[in-house]
Amino acid sequence: MARLQSDAMEISDNCPSEAVSTNTHTENIVATLPSREGWSTPLVLYNNCWIRPHSLKDAMAVQDKLKARPDDIILAAHPKCGTTWLKALLFTVLNRSRYTFADHPLLTVRPHQLVPFIALRPGDLDRAEMLPSPRLLSSHLPLPLLPPAVFTLGCRIVCVCREPKDAFLSRWHFEKKLNQGMSLGMDEAFKMFSEGCSPYGPFWDRYLEYWKESLARPRQVMFLRYEEIMLDTPKVIRKLASFLGVPFTQEEEGGRVVKHKSGSSC
Repeated sequence: MARLQSDAMEISDNCPSEAVSTNTHTENIVATLPSREGWSTPLVLYNNCWIRPHSLKDAMAVQDKLKARPDDIILAAHPKCGTTWLKALLFTVLNRSRYTFADHPLLTVRPHQLVPFIALRPGDLDRAEMLPSPRLLSSHLPLPLLPPAVFTLGCRIVCVCREPKDAFLSRWHFEKKLNQGMSLGMDEAFKMFSEGCSPYGPFWDRYLEYWKESLARPRQVMFLRYEEIMLDTPKVIRKLASFLGVPFTQEEEGGRVVKHKSGSSC
């Protein structure tokens, strides 16, 4: 099992993937959608979600091709809302009995390799398919764009929300660094963000979907706030462990394992 996970991590980000290839039907759908200029690339409006055309094509491919498993765990978050941190926390909590601190994968491997996205880069679906169960997966997709099997099979979802001003600033600096030629000013970008026009926006609509689902199905969907995790990481780790079905034992609590995990994963 460990070998399978290691092999999955070594798949190149540039590996070709059938899951992200598009077909004529998908192209035709995208071509008919309302569109406008985004921060750095155009956006199209699909099911009340502003999304980059290539991201929508990948999402449609994932809906068709992702083979969900009943014990899958999906981390859902808007971009720049704590995805990397939560990946590390989730991986550490779920695999705490498998590794010692000295040989822990997070010492040498990025969280994004251990917890792959399901619709972001070529090869992500291939990487996810090779992971042993229970799989940890990640997505920026709105709730309605997740594969239907995620809900019919009862896969667990952990959603993390962040204060929108912080999310906006983090995303703005990320986009500026990634796209050196981006001419859009911060004021205009903030206006677009406030109007809901940003990748995977509107921001609050996306999180409202997950929040309502967490109220309707608390055993399947957990809703967390980034600020809540910052304020009391050990408390959130205990909640995560219980939600994932691997609660901490009295021996672990007595040995201060929870505090150790919160510190080593940040």
